[in-house]
Amino acid sequence: MRIRKYMAGVTLMELMIVVVIVGILAAIAYPNYREFAARARRTEARALLLEISANQERFYLQNNRYGTMGELGYGDPEMTEGGTYSVTVIGPDANNFDAVATYQLGGTEATKCLTFSLDGRGTKTSTPDPPGDCWTRTR
Repeated sequence: MRIRKYMAGVTLMELMIVVVIVGILAAIAYPNYREFAARARRTEARALLLEISANQERFYLQNNRYGTMGELGYGDPEMTEGGTYSVTVIGPDANNFDAVATYQLGGTEATKCLTFSLDGRGTKTSTPDPPGDCWTRTR
C-alpha cells in the first residue's frame, strides 16, 4: 500500500476565510442592492405618472376637460407593475388634475418617498420634502 504524501481537501481555516470574505462582500452588496431596487420601484411609479399625464392631455384635447382614471382606461387606483405604488387621479376638472403615487409597503422606503405627484401644469411634488428627491436619482 502506498501512503499519500499530501492530503487533498480544504482545511477548516481555509473554509472560514472564504466564509468571512463572502460575508464582507454580502455586507457591502446588500444595501446597494436594496437601494437599486427602491430606485427601480420609484421609476415604475414615475413612468406610470408620466403615462397618465400624457393620456390626460390626449383626453383634454378630445373632451376639453381632464378625465378620471376610469375614463382614461385605468383601474382606480392603478397599481404599478411591481405592486409597490398605487396611483390615482385626484380632482380632475376642466382646468387641472393631480396624479398621485402612494407607497403601499412599509420599511425605510416609506420615509423617503411616501407619495409623489404630478399635476396638469407639470409641477412635481413629494412627501416627505424635498420634492426633487423622489423625481431624481439623488437618494
